[in-house]
Amino acid sequence: MHAFFLAGMVPLFIGVLLNDYAYWSSYELQWKNFASWMLIGALVFNGLAMLGSILSLVRADKRMGTPMAYFLLLMVTFVLGILNSFIHAKDVWASMPTGL
Repeated sequence: MHAFFLAGMVPLFIGVLLNDYAYWSSYELQWKNFASWMLIGALVFNGLAMLGSILSLVRADKRMGTPMAYFLLLMVTFVLGILNSFIHAKDVWASMPTGL
């Protein structure tokens, strides 16, 4: 299931970046809306992957550090995504160039 959630999360975050760049270069409002919706989807997939990593962290052998690193990377990605969603929640003209 981890691969499924990561396969959904990574392209959505890349799509957010590309939509933010398109909005930055054209100032067309719809690009910001696309980025906001894709960010919500990426955060949902990220949350589900983080839930799966918590389960694998509980079930893992205590000597292995890989599940903890995986969980921490997902946590950092989730926090950065939340911060990006706060930036996207601003007014359209106030969200650039920090949205990119």
